[in-house]
Amino acid sequence: MSLPPHLIERLEELLRRLEPLLPSAAPVDWSALAFQWRRRSYLGATVGQLLPVRNMASILPEDLKHVDAQKRAILRNTEQFVRGLAANNVLLTGARGTGKSSLVRACLARYAADGLRLIEVDRHDLIDLPDIVARLAGRPERFVLFCDDLSFEPSDASYKALKAALDGSLAGQGDNALIYATSNRRHLMPEFMRENLDAGYDADGELHPGESTEEKVSLSERFGMWLSFYPFRQEDFLDIVDHWLARFGVDPSAAAPARTEALQFALARGSRSGRVAQQFARDFAGRAGLAQR
Repeated sequence: MSLPPHLIERLEELLRRLEPLLPSAAPVDWSALAFQWRRRSYLGATVGQLLPVRNMASILPEDLKHVDAQKRAILRNTEQFVRGLAANNVLLTGARGTGKSSLVRACLARYAADGLRLIEVDRHDLIDLPDIVARLAGRPERFVLFCDDLSFEPSDASYKALKAALDGSLAGQGDNALIYATSNRRHLMPEFMRENLDAGYDADGELHPGESTEEKVSLSERFGMWLSFYPFRQEDFLDIVDHWLARFGVDPSAAAPARTEALQFALARGSRSGRVAQQFARDFAGRAGLAQR
């Protein structure tokens, strides 16, 4: 049904009055190595922007210890990607503080000179993935869309947006964007005991999981590469502590007595993770520096 001419004129006049109030499309500073996708509200509508990250916490692949297999896999996949070869979206799951997010940032440190760029996308903004990919179209750089600490509630709309992106253009060969996501749980969505009641079996005894369980597992399966991370053993933890003490400039003779203190620090935190090892080393190095003044 077409609108009457006088109503069309009124709508055009209204748009002319609103246009000065709307934000202009901010140009993207493509010289940055990393970006954050942020949404801003104007007049009840939201506008997404790629904001450059100037002071990104950099970490080298060599700084990540006792995750050698995972490191080799993601660096190889990323190298394939920056060279324009076939590569997979990656899901990194497992114990907290074991280097999942750091490993993604380490990929940027290794391949930024080859054109790799990192875009951090919050879980709630995953529904904007088509808009983000559209902004990247035609760019010569290779972009990793990074979703950190990913998990969903059953009613989360961004869940289906991510599924569509993983099955759609992002996963295709020759595109300039991939998704790297980290999570503490493998299937990304909560699972409930009642869902087991939906499972059944046929006359031959073949199991048939319930549809709700299949739906949750299907998202993880859309990632072409799974990397699992596990808690560190005590000796691994102490080795990581030694590495960070050296990086923070602690004299090796002073680092030896720190091992017992590091174990006490980890016990108080309830975790022997790489993150805790770095936190202890930073604290120890700072206290050592104060003692010398």
